Amino acid sequence: MPYKPQDTYFKRAKQEGYRSRAAYKLLELQQRFRLLRPGDLVVDLGAAPGGWLQVAAKFVGPTGKVIGIDLQPIEALHEPNIILVQGDITSPEILTTLQERAHAKTNCLLSDVAPRLSGIRDADVARCLELNRTALTAATHLLRPGGSFLAKSFISQELHSFTLEIKKHFSSVQRTRPEATRQGSSEFYFLAQGFHINSN
Repeated sequence: MPYKPQDTYFKRAKQEGYRSRAAYKLLELQQRFRLLRPGDLVVDLGAAPGGWLQVAAKFVGPTGKVIGIDLQPIEALHEPNIILVQGDITSPEILTTLQERAHAKTNCLLSDVAPRLSGIRDADVARCLELNRTALTAATHLLRPGGSFLAKSFISQELHSFTLEIKKHFSSVQRTRPEATRQGSSEFYFLAQGFHINSN
């Protein structure tokens, strides 16, 4: 089925005030897995245009904080518990910036980062895995023990080794695909829970 840029979720997002249709993916995953709780500190990688930030801010509430980062500037949001950072998540300096902004260990790290697709499969898969590994590195530096990691990826034969890498740091790792995912897309999400620092 061909991709329809203005599908049901796109229209709902416009009607309900979300920055993107992707908000419904996080809403569904939150309903299923209870990733976000009042008072949590959350970091959102690849946060533009801000749909996930809006959802996360709602669930962590006024006592929580959501830090969103993206290469692209993100238009200011009304929620006072959202902090915006513009920068490249592959830059080592950004980890330091995030740690300074957080002031504490993170409960949940979200990553909806995806590469700009070139149409060359091997190159696109390699770039996706590179971004996945960057997100995992950020998670291992920012998460508190017991924290959660949610990251978008795409189905490929190269994922087995990365799955093993995640399992070194988390007690539970699974793959999940929200209903709001575009039809025909090979994307899914890694959901890793129970972060432990002393990993081998």
